[in-house]
Amino acid sequence: MGVETAQRDQVVAAAIREISHIATLPEITLKIIQLVEDPTSTAQDLNNVIAKDPALCTRILKVVNSAFYGLPGQIGSINRAIVLLGLNAVKNIAIAASLSKLFKGGQLTPGFSARDLWLHSISVATCTKMIADKLKLGLADESFLAGLIHDIGIMVQMQYDRNKLVEVIDKVAPAPGSDDQSPGDMLAAEVAVFGATHQDFGSALCDKWKFPKSFFFVTGHHHNPMELPAENRTLPCMVYIADRLSAELNEGYRLDLQNCDIDGDVVEQLGLEISDIEDIRARLPELVEDAKGMLG
Repeated sequence: MGVETAQRDQVVAAAIREISHIATLPEITLKIIQLVEDPTSTAQDLNNVIAKDPALCTRILKVVNSAFYGLPGQIGSINRAIVLLGLNAVKNIAIAASLSKLFKGGQLTPGFSARDLWLHSISVATCTKMIADKLKLGLADESFLAGLIHDIGIMVQMQYDRNKLVEVIDKVAPAPGSDDQSPGDMLAAEVAVFGATHQDFGSALCDKWKFPKSFFFVTGHHHNPMELPAENRTLPCMVYIADRLSAELNEGYRLDLQNCDIDGDVVEQLGLEISDIEDIRARLPELVEDAKGMLG
């Protein structure tokens, strides 16, 4: 292990230790993750856990009944939601519904607020799910959650050292009124200021929270998915494309992308056609509005 790698690992470990007592996933969410990782758990087990948190119950039913899922009739119980959408989908909805609490915090600088990052994350989640539907991979709900947490490493940075995050944002945010409004290289700025990038912090947090391994790869490689072994690329490649299509909408956060260009190798890796991307691009704004209504 090189000196740089060792130093980066130390920085990341210190940050995760520091924030684990500030921002943790609610106990109930961790229970839900454990339940679904356990092959012997049943719909009734999940129902029993969720029933203990009436506020979460309400949020899940709001999501299930939203235009986003387009289910016939009102779904009035968690059990019915599990029957219609499946155990895995309801687990992912429960995690998504509790994640919004982590994206709290006001305007940190003119270039960054946690709310902007949450709006961008909802958009990337929506777009990743659209890509999954297009590819017919059966990953729709997992892909939504992957998009939602892809930039969670930035929230780690904010919890760990707000001043350093402000320094990073100041380095990369375009000067107000300047002709060139493209951001600087955020990953390089993060290494210079923190000693690690939001990808490093994000994957470490997924590890700490025992999220499925696919989320570890998404948070850690959504800027460079082709550097992963071929068998781990699918979801990170989907999020990579969704991140760029969402940034084109020009709302929410987008300072970690210097441009919205999509690498042809990533498109090829997924077997997408250019026409697929154009279709997703055209439908994205409307579906993002639905998703914001559901999770906003």
